[in-house]
Amino acid sequence: MNDSNQEYCLIYNFAQHYRASIFKKMDTELGFNFYFGDHLYWAPDIKEMDVRELAGFKKKVKNIRIFGGKFIWQKHTIGLVFKKYRHFVLYGDSGYLSNWIILLLCRILGKKTYLWTHGYKQKLTWKAKLLTYPFIGMSNKVLLYGNFAKNLMTQDGINEKKLVCIYNSLDYENQIKVRKQLTATRLYNEYFKNDLPVLIYIGRIQKSKKIDLVIDALDLLRKEGVVCNLVVVGEDKEQVNLELIAAEKDLEKNIWFYGPCYSEEKIGELLYNADVCISPGNVGLTAVHSFVYGTPVITHSSFERQGPEFEIIQPGINGDFFKEGDIEDISRTIKDWISLDAFQREKVRISAYSIIDEKYNPNYQIAVLKDVLR
Repeated sequence: MNDSNQEYCLIYNFAQHYRASIFKKMDTELGFNFYFGDHLYWAPDIKEMDVRELAGFKKKVKNIRIFGGKFIWQKHTIGLVFKKYRHFVLYGDSGYLSNWIILLLCRILGKKTYLWTHGYKQKLTWKAKLLTYPFIGMSNKVLLYGNFAKNLMTQDGINEKKLVCIYNSLDYENQIKVRKQLTATRLYNEYFKNDLPVLIYIGRIQKSKKIDLVIDALDLLRKEGVVCNLVVVGEDKEQVNLELIAAEKDLEKNIWFYGPCYSEEKIGELLYNADVCISPGNVGLTAVHSFVYGTPVITHSSFERQGPEFEIIQPGINGDFFKEGDIEDISRTIKDWISLDAFQREKVRISAYSIIDEKYNPNYQIAVLKDVLR
């Protein structure tokens, strides 16, 4: 689509591979032009999508750290305001200083801006408000990942009409194809040589994820006569050395350090056949991924330190929350969720599927975008 006819422009921090589905829909259904940052300083290992799949991809712009690395400037984005674009969807972090200029110029020129952002997780200090309020105030709408942030922001006096929940999504179309092919397998029985319940963790293996707490909880449960298995899917890039912790607890036979996995078919099988997905640190898109395949999620209840996707969990229905860092409470919650009978487990699976199919998918997101933009 030629710039002279183009209405919609996305200026984003990076072309994350897990956002490919929604970017493709923005491309085919709304004709967006795309400008992506060239890399992420805070997560350099995040996989990038193939931007050549987007007909509207224009260029990668340089993300430059300024003022001691506290802020980002996206090079060559300001001039886009003077092109024919009438609507700008921007990465909504106030630390991206180039976006302040874009917001201001769009205000002057009568163009519309939309901040796509997490919002915030707790009441702001007065210093944080000095940055956040004017930034949000210059935009026309704020696209949020969830209602938790929306409620906090409205309580802080931000006009509710400005705030729109767009939620989040993964590679939904492909995952649904995988889901339709899934059946119960003996994957875990064959590996562990037992029929014990299976917990799964999937994601980055980092100290902040506190996976060692799950191993501690398994040890405590075993002392109570409750034994279960754990599968850890992901790459250890921080030398967390969970294998050593497992050996100290004499739990090697009950823990499968699967390693990294990028096959959606295999991830689907791993999640579908597990009893519960556990994330003792914060949970984010892992909750969405797990729900796609019908597996309940348990994580901690300090919501201000959670990813926005935590709110997908409905306690007692499709998952639960335990007290952060509390081994006994983690153990109790595990015990509750590995005790489901076949009928209860199927009810959980249906509940998990329904919330993904209703809101946490690119079809829902594109519908929200169309409504907001038009």
